[in-house]
Amino acid sequence: MFANAFRDLPLDERLTWCRRGTAHFARALSDLTDDDLLLPSGLAGWSRRHLVAHVAYNAAALCRVMDWARTGVETPMYSSPSARNEEIEAGSSLNPAALRNLYDHTVARLDERWRNATGAVWAAPVRTAQGRDVAAAETVWMRTREVWVHAVDLGAGARFGDIPPVVLDGLLGDVVSKWRGAGDGGEYVLHIAGRDPLPVDPSRSHGAPVVVEGDLAAVTRWAAGRGAVGLVSPAPGTPPRWL
Repeated sequence: MFANAFRDLPLDERLTWCRRGTAHFARALSDLTDDDLLLPSGLAGWSRRHLVAHVAYNAAALCRVMDWARTGVETPMYSSPSARNEEIEAGSSLNPAALRNLYDHTVARLDERWRNATGAVWAAPVRTAQGRDVAAAETVWMRTREVWVHAVDLGAGARFGDIPPVVLDGLLGDVVSKWRGAGDGGEYVLHIAGRDPLPVDPSRSHGAPVVVEGDLAAVTRWAAGRGAVGLVSPAPGTPPRWL
């Protein structure tokens, strides 16, 4: 019901959606002046500089995962959560030209890893920063999610409505799977326009259901913790954490 259909696409289609998302993020970034980068992003506690540094270093981290898949030598995405945070903080202090260059450079490095990957590399077992054991091909979804959502977080005009439905479905599937695994969100029933109502987890529901109603983009935006924009009134409260 909440399976991530994105993963079922052929690899070349997944890469296409990811590259389109990368270009989408790049356009949003190019619409911001250097002074704009100093302003807050859509993520609490982060400026736009922090967000750009995060997206850039995420590409570098996925390069390490692809190197792991290619060589068999374990190279984690990050040495530790604190190291990741310190890297982002340092990146946010770069001057705007250097920060934009960092983004362009890491994006190009990751695309090079993908272009040169063989079937054996794509199938090789690796581990995400959250400790999930996955095939290296999962890096395509991880990056797709990153660029499409964080383009909205930049606050430069990108919207959840810009995100392709197959990516939105994947995002919503990931969010609901995380809630279910944590025992959260059982009270919610998602009413997405044009679809049958979808209870998050009927086995954990207690009392009257909380209906979340709207189109796919609005429901996914709310579930991902980006606000109740576009939902049918009255909007529900704050959803459980996702990431």
